[in-house]
Amino acid sequence: MLACIPQLRRYARGLTGQRERADDLVQDTLERAWNRFSLWQRRGEVRAWLFALMHNLFIDRVRSPRARLEEPAGDALPDMAGGAAPTDRLELRDLDRALQRLPAEQREVLLLVAVEELSYKDLAAILGVPLGTVMSRLSRAREGLRAELEGRRLPSRIQRVR
Repeated sequence: MLACIPQLRRYARGLTGQRERADDLVQDTLERAWNRFSLWQRRGEVRAWLFALMHNLFIDRVRSPRARLEEPAGDALPDMAGGAAPTDRLELRDLDRALQRLPAEQREVLLLVAVEELSYKDLAAILGVPLGTVMSRLSRAREGLRAELEGRRLPSRIQRVR
């Protein structure tokens, strides 16, 4: 479990957009994992199980009425190496803001595939959704991120019927 902490922190930071909230989410995930370790079925790797626990905790927090009262995610950037060029910091800031504008279910799929390099099959198991849903969310996330970074608006796919 200890070896997974950097990956959990990276994923939590992408989900929450704030270092403090991400650290809280990681701590709660590890606490839940420790208390329920006997429930882990050793069929898969522990990393996937930890990501599933974190996903469920994050969704629970998003759905809770208290979460709606809290302030929105901040624009704090992750730590960068001291030699980063100013343009690199600006690009990272823009990417971070664009990621935070994606819906949570798209953001989590994108982060787990692109950053944590999980397979679609593992991701479907972690999120408890069909494989096709993972692929659909990933496609929408990539297109949404691309549009956001290019400064264009995506047409709404929901059409109002009168």
